[in-house]
Amino acid sequence: MITLYDYELSGNCYKVRLFLNILGIAPDIRTVDFYPGREHKSKDFLKINPLGQLPVIDDDGLVLRDAQAILVYLAARYDRSQKWYPAGDAAALGKIAMWLAFADGITATASAARLHDGLFYDLDVDAARAGAHRLFEILDEHLWFGERQGNGWLVEGGHPTIADIACFPYVMLSEEGGISRQDYPAIRRWTDRVKRIPGFIVMPGIFPAAPETGSPDAVGPDRH
Repeated sequence: MITLYDYELSGNCYKVRLFLNILGIAPDIRTVDFYPGREHKSKDFLKINPLGQLPVIDDDGLVLRDAQAILVYLAARYDRSQKWYPAGDAAALGKIAMWLAFADGITATASAARLHDGLFYDLDVDAARAGAHRLFEILDEHLWFGERQGNGWLVEGGHPTIADIACFPYVMLSEEGGISRQDYPAIRRWTDRVKRIPGFIVMPGIFPAAPETGSPDAVGPDRH
């Protein structure tokens, strides 16, 4: 049984819950009072994760922190299809690692702006928003060119990977930090595709996909 130390409003916790559900795994969820209780900084929790961060999993005694690292482990350990983290494809693994690092950048910008607006964190929100828009521009352009080549995901191959799961939550929650996605049509199409992955679940601020009016992989009008 996998135990997940979780906070419902955390995008990083959500990406682990989401991937577990896609894999058909029901974890034992231990709710941590991140706000306002700051339980993640308590003496007891610091014994589990000395960094005082969420999420953390405990899989029969194997304790892992960091959402991206957890996604790698879950895919390598439990994905029988080997499509979410294709261990035999060095190029794909390198690209996945690149996008996992990119997801950390989204957390440092879009998530930071959300923490400022929603939980009143004292930080330079203008810099966070500007950084998020720069990353969104890169992401949108990558997705747009991928669509032109018949690929709807962050990494080529015709199937989503953990890179898509890692980048998705804080892109979807960006509006809560004052970061509009209006100017990023390829991102909006990609998020809709993610929402249509079998096993997709929601969280506060992330809603189900709208009813289909055409192919979910359909490419919209040119933006260049």
